Amino acid sequence: MSAPIRESRPDGPPDHDTLRGLLGAWALDACPAEEAAQVQQHLAGCPGCAEEAGRLRDAAGWLSADEPLDPAPTLRTQVLARALARRAPEVGVPDYADAFVAETARLDALLRDLGELDWLEHADLPWHGGSERMRPAEVLCHLAAVDGVVSRALGLPDPVPSPDGGIDLVERSTRLTALQRRRGPETVRAFWREQTRALVETAALAEAAGRTPPAGDLLVDYGAFRLPLRDAFVDRAFECWIHAEDIAEAVGWPYGPPRGVHIRTMVGLATRLLPYALSALRDAGAAAPSGRQDASYGDPQGIRAVKLIIEGRGESEWLVPLEVPAPGAAPLPADTEPVATVAIDGVEFCFLCAAHRDPDRTPHGITGDRGAARDLLHAARLLSRP
Repeated sequence: MSAPIRESRPDGPPDHDTLRGLLGAWALDACPAEEAAQVQQHLAGCPGCAEEAGRLRDAAGWLSADEPLDPAPTLRTQVLARALARRAPEVGVPDYADAFVAETARLDALLRDLGELDWLEHADLPWHGGSERMRPAEVLCHLAAVDGVVSRALGLPDPVPSPDGGIDLVERSTRLTALQRRRGPETVRAFWREQTRALVETAALAEAAGRTPPAGDLLVDYGAFRLPLRDAFVDRAFECWIHAEDIAEAVGWPYGPPRGVHIRTMVGLATRLLPYALSALRDAGAAAPSGRQDASYGDPQGIRAVKLIIEGRGESEWLVPLEVPAPGAAPLPADTEPVATVAIDGVEFCFLCAAHRDPDRTPHGITGDRGAARDLLHAARLLSRP
């Protein structure tokens, strides 16, 4: 409340000094109606107070602005684009690491805003074989443990002690979580973030050095499979996004999908891995047998394929062979006639590959061989892992 008005005489109006002392409260709309009216009347005849009142009103407007204080999502991109247009970086980030840089930054921004109680929430992490429940710091340990196999490929220290040389991903996550359990969430976050930056910096320096073969061709050993470094960075960006969504859902916060160009890159990796997932689905008796005598191919002629049309974010088209390609096999010709066509939203397809969607309930359109298309959608879930 404002102080009562001191009057210059018992029945007279408030004096100049009294009214001037009320300008701050008046600017904040904190004066009672009678005082506000008296201040307003005084301002009409006192240019000095009117000028000061205007400045105070402007300042109060800044203090009570309704606009959100968070910068626009595109601001960072715009600032970087202008900065790089003026001065090119001495060492640039490899194109294949762009999505990883973006998704680790987005997850870090989410984590910075988590409160003490948010760090205690449990996130559900579904995969095709079940579901795990982890607190946000444990999710970071899981991400860091798998990122560690990329660290090994780049010659960086492995965050997971592995005296036996084992790289089972589940075991790695369990070991690292146990090591970090006594540390506070912010310490775990700093540890994870430092590792993500080291990965990008090391890959960038390796590419700048012009090594042969290129750094992007380095093989990253995941234990059950191996990926070139360029694909491993996309894989890590994908998992970072998906688990950020898991954390955001656990704490009740919104979280948007990646940029369209990054969604397209993630879908591209999935299409190259889908033939292997489909082969595993057949081995489990959950998909129709291959239409060829030999399950692998070297000559692309006569290969059965499904055309995947990605709509919305990451809009693109892909030809997905229904058999595992032989090593060194040429890509399918662009004029290959597909046995079926599947149209699906890009974000929904990515969630399907993460086993966060039911392939029979995810909206999609199919023409042609519905059985082949259905097998492909069900195989997509096998790309997920704990």
